[in-house]
Order: sequence, then structure tokens, then C-alpha cells
Amino acid sequence: MPIPYSGPIVDAHHHLWDLSLGRHPWLAATAGERGGLGELGPLRRNYLPADYHRDAARHDIVATVHVEAGWTAEDSVGETRWLETLDKSQGVASRYVVHVPLASPQAAALIEAHAAFDRVAGVRDILSWDPDPARRFAASNGVMDDPAWRAGLGQLARHGLSFDLMVFPRQLADATRLAAAFPDQQFVLNHCGSPIDRDAEGMRRWRDGLRLLAGRENVAIKISDLVAYDHDWTLDSLRPVVLHCIDCFGAGRAMFGSDFPVAGMHASFDEVYDSFKAISADLSADEQAALFFGNARRIYRLDDISSTRLLPA
Repeated sequence: MPIPYSGPIVDAHHHLWDLSLGRHPWLAATAGERGGLGELGPLRRNYLPADYHRDAARHDIVATVHVEAGWTAEDSVGETRWLETLDKSQGVASRYVVHVPLASPQAAALIEAHAAFDRVAGVRDILSWDPDPARRFAASNGVMDDPAWRAGLGQLARHGLSFDLMVFPRQLADATRLAAAFPDQQFVLNHCGSPIDRDAEGMRRWRDGLRLLAGRENVAIKISDLVAYDHDWTLDSLRPVVLHCIDCFGAGRAMFGSDFPVAGMHASFDEVYDSFKAISADLSADEQAALFFGNARRIYRLDDISSTRLLPA
């Protein structure tokens, strides 16, 4: 009989923001749609540790990884400084994936500044590009081949920082070449590779691209925000996406993340994690523990987190 996971969880991907700071231009009332996510109105409210605790109350979350939340690019270290002021007693934002514009002449200095904070474990510079402007996150295509951008990426490994890789399926072949060119860099693919095109051809492109990228041993995957491009989701529609990710990367290179509050536009926190638990219930106890806890703990350097509780600081 399938046994759903009931152990400790590291939420590998979520966001926090305080809109009163005026540091999140993509959430301004005058901002348009972004990344094919649709109308962003539901996200235009503060989301702080207390809000996360409320949403996650039914699940044994022992630590979380905060991923950069579109803080104004001119002050990327400001987001890290702000995160340092938040309550960490219950594990929210135990580690940070920060934003650094890697093509910037200041990239090396910014990486150095972020790396001075012990909770910084990784960097993200969103690359998701589509011919449709309403679906783009990145301003231009082909960034992965830009020498200046690659020079910035090359600075991460010496600081022990991972790189969160956010692309659309059409970019997965380029991402595979990138991972091959930086074999000592740990990459973490965000949001299952963002399967945005849900027709048969689009899903085939996603499945094939994911299989290709998974061939690079220095790439892991975050199974997160499955509902971003499947708004009328059911457990049956989510299941093949989750299982294909695990089939490609194995239970040793995959992890679950909520992507709250963004995923909250189309599912509750309970629905997100209850779906993960139901879909993975046929896996072994060790495989489930790796997906919900162990892989995120290892990759994001959460050495101070035990399997049952937060260790004293």
C-alpha cells in the first residue's frame, strides 16, 4: 500500500516581500503581466514569515530556501540585507538564493558582497525568454552564450554557490550546453523547466528537453509551481509532470518546493504539498526523504538543520 511522506520538509523554493519598501517593480499596480503568469493582482500584498507560517501550518517545514523575488536590480544586495532582519526562529528563509545580474561589470563584486552573508547559498539570474513579450522574464534571448554573462557565472563555484536555472522548454538544449561548459558548477533547474505550452507538441518539447538536460550530472531539478501553467489542474494532470521529472533526474537530484505565494494564485499550500505527497507515495521511504528534505538540505548547504528540528544557532 502506498505510504505518503510524513517527515520533515525543506521547502526548496518560495518568496517573501514587503511592498511598503517599494523594491518590487514587477508587483507595482502599473506593471503588466509577467512570464505568462496572468493577472498579478492577487500577489500585490505583503508576504512575510507570519504569512508563510499560516499557509504551511499543516506541514512539518523545518527550513526554507528563499529565492530572489524581483527586488529592484540596482540594489540586489539590499534584498539580502532585508532578509537578514526577518525572524528565523521557525526556519523560514534559512538560506537565500540571491539575484546577481551576471553580465554586469559589477557581478564579481556583487557576488562577493552577497557571499559575505552565511545564509547565501545560491544565485539566480532569470533567463526565461519567449518570442511573446507577455511571456518573457528575461529581456533578451541568448544570454547563456554571452561571454560577459558566462564570466559572471564562472565566479560562483569558488564561493561554493549554486545557480538556480530558470528557462522555458525551448531553452533546455542551450541550458544543457551551458551545464556541460561549467561541469564544476551546481545548477538547479526551477519549476520543472516551466512547461508553459500545454499542447501535445509543447509537452513533447518539454519532455525531450528535460531528458537531455538531466544527462548532465551537475544539474538538479526543483519540482515546484506545477500549477503556474496548469490552472485547471487535477492530481491526474500533475502526476505525469512530477513523475517525468523524477524519472529523468532520479530521486537523488530532485526536490520539492512550494513557490509560495506565486503558486497560491492557483492552489493552496496544502493542495501543493498534499499533491506532492500523494504522487510520490509509491516511492521508497528513502526516496521520499531525499525529495522532501535531503536533497535541498545538501545542495543549499543546510548543515545546521537536523531531520527532525532546527538545531540551536
